[in-house]
Amino acid sequence: MPTTIEIIRRKRDGRELDPADIAMLVEGYARGDIPDYQMAAFLMAVFLRGLTTAETRALTEAMLYSGAVVDFSCLPIPKADKHSTGGVGDKTSPALAPIVAAAGVAVPMISGRGLGHTGGTLDKLEAIPGFRTDLSLADFRRQVEDIGAALIGQTPEIAPADKKLYALRDVTGTVESIPLITASIMSKKLAAGIDALALDVKFGSGAFMKSRAAAQALADSLTSAGEAMGKRVAALLTDMNQPLGRAIGNALEIAEAQQLLRGEPVAPAFRDLTLDLAAHMLALAGRVETIADGRRLASATLASGAALAKWREIIAAQGGDPRVAEDDRRLPKAAHEAVARAPHAGRVAAMNTEAIGMAAVILGAGRLTLDAVINPAVGFHMEVALGDRVAAGDALVRVYYDDAAQVPEVIERLSAAIAITAD
Repeated sequence: MPTTIEIIRRKRDGRELDPADIAMLVEGYARGDIPDYQMAAFLMAVFLRGLTTAETRALTEAMLYSGAVVDFSCLPIPKADKHSTGGVGDKTSPALAPIVAAAGVAVPMISGRGLGHTGGTLDKLEAIPGFRTDLSLADFRRQVEDIGAALIGQTPEIAPADKKLYALRDVTGTVESIPLITASIMSKKLAAGIDALALDVKFGSGAFMKSRAAAQALADSLTSAGEAMGKRVAALLTDMNQPLGRAIGNALEIAEAQQLLRGEPVAPAFRDLTLDLAAHMLALAGRVETIADGRRLASATLASGAALAKWREIIAAQGGDPRVAEDDRRLPKAAHEAVARAPHAGRVAAMNTEAIGMAAVILGAGRLTLDAVINPAVGFHMEVALGDRVAAGDALVRVYYDDAAQVPEVIERLSAAIAITAD
């Protein structure tokens, strides 16, 4: 077997690595036998030289099998999940999981926390009083078998090599590598024992992939890796040039997701994306024959109240107050409200969605440091969407806050992030 330095040199020089070499490297790093500085050198070589499809699959497999893989073979129904590459105001998971589970497909969902300007599903779920996302792997398996869905964070047993590698990528300038992103995402998702996966790959000002071409390249890589490992995968490319829906902030986004589950009016883009993802999950899992059939089944599950009932069941199973599902007033609520207003009349021509997301982080809805404590109550309500016409002084964004110290900067950032062209 080659030494670690020989593997690093081969990739540095642009040569293709043998799957056994990649497995040896990942296993050695997960055990602690390979130091951070050598793995950092390997990550930079991958960042600069890339990986072939075969190498990406080998890296994904090595990271996947560095820990436990849940076995749901005893469950007689198909298993499906969804992954989003991250955006602003994206609260599809809390709405999507109960819709798909109520329609007859199990949803073992392993989610993440906020990253940079993007919100995290775990942070949103933990805005529900008592809701636990830190279930053990045994409890996760038991809940999926009992009620058909569970939404948790990555446990110590799930892809431990990914957890170490992700932290190292974050401090070595190697996050934005498509092969490394692919292996990270797919190793965690496949460890949950799924049969099918719907991918929401975002592009635009609020996405990590700013261009549609970059998003397509990532979608192709993720799809190839999943299919190579025997899973049914489909990718949707979705626009993140404005926030998804109206709410931004953890409790506010849970409320908007619940409004959809209750059949109340929500932003059309949010409803459409949730139903599209549900339709793909149902079709990939074999519950329906076509995407159109999947959308009809998802819509019927919403209309019947079955999805809302499943959501109450999920909340109760994970320690939360199920009364929240019908009553958003039981969610954390900020004490104060401010408004960012239009400086002049015109049309909303563009949004810097990343800047809007960062304004929410500064307000306390996300983390500026790893040890920062999120305030689940704070956030925004978008009063305008792209293309809307506004008069001078009209509300652009409502800001819900507890600490007034950040409000002037937040209002300034929001005003600068929304471009209004004069009539």
